[in-house]
Amino acid sequence: MSSRDNDPPHYSITLEGMTFYAYHGVNREERELGQRFVVDLTLETDLSVPGRSDELSDTVDYSEVYRTVKAVVEGETYNLLEAVAEAVARHVLASFPVAAVRARVTKPSPPIKGAVLDGVSVEVYRVRQP
Repeated sequence: MSSRDNDPPHYSITLEGMTFYAYHGVNREERELGQRFVVDLTLETDLSVPGRSDELSDTVDYSEVYRTVKAVVEGETYNLLEAVAEAVARHVLASFPVAAVRARVTKPSPPIKGAVLDGVSVEVYRVRQP
């Protein structure tokens, strides 16, 4: 028997490609004109009960998670992607019964003079503290 056979089951819910228009950034133009931000979110939570019951009340309602992320990203303005990702993770942990959250925030069109890139991302992983 391998050590992986003794590992507890891993469960997660992932919301990918949530796209919002917001006004985060260090540059004045970013804060005045705004731009798109893409958020990918992975929630770690036990899905064994809803997997058997097939009841929404037994799981994390990801439509509510989406609304929470939208409120955070489109709400308060931050200078840094790091702060946006941290705020998303903090609000999700405070609002939903999840063990951990991984929040990745991407700025698809960063204002880097002369740069050719698909985007810049920041990812944070936070675990619920007992």
